[in-house]
Amino acid sequence: MKAVRIVGIFLLMFCLSACAQQMSKAGKGALLGAASGAGAGAILGSQIGEAGIGAAVGGGIGLVAGAVIGNSLDSQDIERVRLEEQQQRQQAELARQAREIEDMRRQQRYDDLYRRHQ
Repeated sequence: MKAVRIVGIFLLMFCLSACAQQMSKAGKGALLGAASGAGAGAILGSQIGEAGIGAAVGGGIGLVAGAVIGNSLDSQDIERVRLEEQQQRQQAELARQAREIEDMRRQQRYDDLYRRHQ
């Protein structure tokens, strides 16, 4: 019963903190990892009579694992945004160059017509 209470407290803390503000994926991963790790640790620990120790160890391991995975996801999001911005700049540059080429072709046609009529 003590294990269920500990798991319930961790889940309540997770829900309240997740709803309170916008969190990074690292923060969400840390909370979710800690909650699920504590729950799993409490269940496993209760099998040997040490639910509290199991919850603490499981929560710690889950916290670290969730934070590492979430941080990796945050890094991927940052890189994706950077690449999208770079792609937009490159597309704008290509459009500018296409306009410049068209202007040069137009000028060349004008120059050719001018030379024929001189």
